[in-house]
Formats: sequence, C-alpha cells, structure tokens
Amino acid sequence: MGKVLLGVNMEYVRHEDKPFEWGVVKAAELGYEYVEPMVHWGRELLSEAGYFHSVSMWDDPYRIRRACEKSGLKVSALSSHCPLCKPDASTDYLKQAVRFAAECGAAVVTTDEGPKKDWTTQDEDFVLMKYVLKEASRCAEERGIKIGIEPHQQYTVIPELYEKIMDLAGSPAVGANFDTGNSYLAGQDPYVWLEKIKHRLVHLHAKDISIEQSDAERGTVTGTPVGCACGDGVIDWERVIAICKTIPQDTVFSVECGTVEQAARSVDHLRKFM
Repeated sequence: MGKVLLGVNMEYVRHEDKPFEWGVVKAAELGYEYVEPMVHWGRELLSEAGYFHSVSMWDDPYRIRRACEKSGLKVSALSSHCPLCKPDASTDYLKQAVRFAAECGAAVVTTDEGPKKDWTTQDEDFVLMKYVLKEASRCAEERGIKIGIEPHQQYTVIPELYEKIMDLAGSPAVGANFDTGNSYLAGQDPYVWLEKIKHRLVHLHAKDISIEQSDAERGTVTGTPVGCACGDGVIDWERVIAICKTIPQDTVFSVECGTVEQAARSVDHLRKFM
C-alpha cells in the first residue's frame, strides 16, 4: 500500500510578504517534506521585489530545485492553475508549466477548469477543455509528468463531470488533484467522492474548512483559496488518510492554509494519523 507524505502549498506564506526561498526554509523548519510552489507567466511586481512567493516561469526552474535541495525538501507539484475553458489563456501556459515541472523536480502540475465565458455552452466548454488537455497531456506524457485536475469551479465540483473532464484527453497523464475542502464546500461528501476516484489520485490538497465558513458557504460556493488549520475544521483527517493508505501509489497531502501558524498546527495534527 502507498504512503501518505506531508507537504504544504506555498499559499501559507501569502501574507508574510516574503520571497519563495523564505517560504521553503520555513516549511522545512515546520517539519514538512514537500512544498507546492505557485508559478506564473511573465513578470509580477511583488514577486520580483521579493514580497510574494510566486515564481515566474521565465526564471530558471533550477531556482526551485536548488532552494528545495538546500532545505532538504522535495517538490510535490506546481500550482499552475489556469482556466481550461479558455484555450487562449491556458494551452501555452499549461504546457510551459509541464516543461518547468520536469526541470524543477515536480511530478505533478495542478489546474482546474477555471471561470468559464458567459457565452459558451457546457458542450462547447468541454470541447475547449479537451483541446487544452490534449495538447498539455502530450507534453506531459513524454516527460513523466501528471496533470492533476482539481475540484474548484462550475464543472469539477460535480463528481460525474469531474471524471468526464479527466477522461477528455484519453491520457494516463491526467489524474485527480483532489481537494477535501472544495469538495466539501460544494456540498459533496468528500470521503465518498475520494473513495470513488482514489485510483486516479496524483496529488491531494489537504484543505480544512472552519465551522464558521461551513455554516456560511457550504452548498453556495465551489471552492475557496485556502482553508483553516487541519484539525480546526470539519474534515475528518483520520478518515481521509485511511482512504489514501489503501491505494498502491504514495500520496502527498499538500496543506492549503493561510498562515505560518496554521501550517504549524496542521502538520502536528496530521502526524497523529500517519
């Protein structure tokens, strides 16, 4: 059976006003084994000034590799979200993320269908998504990279449509980046859903949802940027870990929370069930 490994999405330092490298060092200090960097296209003022953690895909991919190796960490995935329903925005972006992942040492790139155009039909959106995933998966297959589709927007939070999207490219490179918090907020049962698609799991966003957010938003939204500390919310982590331990492949739990303090409490809580 596979192992469950602990990582953290770099969004945990979003409000620290620090560069990527600072967040990697801090993740190691907290006891994580993996990090999930966020990448962007072109240049971005705050990142260039060292006040934000996102890394440009115009940078040398070895910047990520070197920083992680120096701290004894690995890269679980690249957070490379782009709207699959918009090929003009996503095709080149996702292909570049795949190439960047291959060089920086990430095994997975994560994405979702993104907000759709208000003038396209569902059938049209699925054709558009097929185009993007077909192009990106060809790039991914040759490099041994997985594309992890995340439940996050209008289609992926519906289990049947989620699987349909993963099947669009007909490629073994496309799998599930399951998000416990987004699936819960969308009104689904995350444990039943995870059990159903666990064989397609390539990465997992370990996102907990506070009771307050659950009461205010469950069933009315399709996702949220980050959650609370794992163990402070509604997700049963012992149950999630037990499900993932029944599959052959190892799974990295990439904690998605909003602060360093939450990341510290998350890793302590999750370790109880490892």
